[in-house]
Amino acid sequence: MAKKSLIQREKKRQKLEQKYHLIRQSLKKKIRSKVSPLSLSEKTKMREKLQSLPRNSAPTRLHRRCFLTGRPRANYRHFGLSGHVLREMVYECLLPGATRSSW
Repeated sequence: MAKKSLIQREKKRQKLEQKYHLIRQSLKKKIRSKVSPLSLSEKTKMREKLQSLPRNSAPTRLHRRCFLTGRPRANYRHFGLSGHVLREMVYECLLPGATRSSW
């Protein structure tokens, strides 16, 4: 089980990312716009605004965590579970449609 503080930190990052998502997206769109090209000084101002946003609001800072254990590694996106929890649940037939491999 992951520490509660790490899980809470991740939730805080998710809230920040949602809060600043539209601002970040609009600034990036303005920097890249080809319809009305900006001067170099205007682009640098836009980049400074982008850099002034909180670091934890960047989507690259987010980690996928296991829904049950909070483990940050070996997560399957489709199930939202880490590998070993997924394996145990498949063995106990708790996941519909998932079968054990045998060859």
